[in-house]
Amino acid sequence: MHDQQLRALVAARAGGDRIAAAAAARRRPTALLDEGRIMVVAADHPARGALAAGRRPLAMADRRDLLDRLCLALSRPGVSGVLGTPDVVEDLLLLGALEGKVVLGSMNRGGLAGASWEADDRFTAYDAPALSRMGCQGGKMLVRIDFDDPATPALLEAAGRAVGALAERDLVAMIEPFLARRVDGRLKTELTAQAAIRASAIAAGLGPTSARTWLKVPVVDDMERVAGATTLPTVLLGGEVRDDQDAAFDAWRAALAVPNVVGLVVGRSLLYPPDDDVAAAVDTAVSLLPTASGRR
Repeated sequence: MHDQQLRALVAARAGGDRIAAAAAARRRPTALLDEGRIMVVAADHPARGALAAGRRPLAMADRRDLLDRLCLALSRPGVSGVLGTPDVVEDLLLLGALEGKVVLGSMNRGGLAGASWEADDRFTAYDAPALSRMGCQGGKMLVRIDFDDPATPALLEAAGRAVGALAERDLVAMIEPFLARRVDGRLKTELTAQAAIRASAIAAGLGPTSARTWLKVPVVDDMERVAGATTLPTVLLGGEVRDDQDAAFDAWRAALAVPNVVGLVVGRSLLYPPDDDVAAAVDTAVSLLPTASGRR
């Protein structure tokens, strides 16, 4: 992004009404799935103070660089859209990068990375009325279930209300569930098949209806059993950037063969790959997606 583009973006923001007008004029996708699959680039990490990507502790702190990477990723064939908080989504909207794209808004970013209250994932970003007003296709919520943290019941209640509010507006409720616990004072997610199965089962029952609920799950061992815990459409998250990206691709390929796994919602692994070739990483991820006919 050149300085002139950045100045134009800031000026558009200072104008106040440009964002709503751009949202109203945006061409929206006709469906979330394309040939039974979806490929979404995630960029909601900064709002939770999670700025690291692989060996780069402040990789996502440079917003101009992040937007460049997102625009490149969104321009690649087969990429369905983006998942982000309002600030990121609105930047991309003003840059014209979201035409015809799926937009999923991140809803709860209050559980700041490393905070003593990290398990208290309060809803501090999008809500259902805003998602509908902005022409988004759904909302994503992080649900970390810590059986030793008294904040967990309130989070489950808030998530259940959000699922209902989204369904009333015919918007997808994408739930990202984890079992979590404190280890040496820090909140750690449990990345085992048993934990993922239990978290998915809990998440699937949140809200007054599951008619518009999807799950966003980590890739762990025994993905058939994990995805088989519900009949909900399931997407895979990318997790941390790995030095061995081929191993990550192999794991995604195997998990994508499970029938109710319909795609990928991946952020840092594609935006900040070890070799820094965003286009190649995104293209490889898209190539892994099975179509409704089973062909890649």
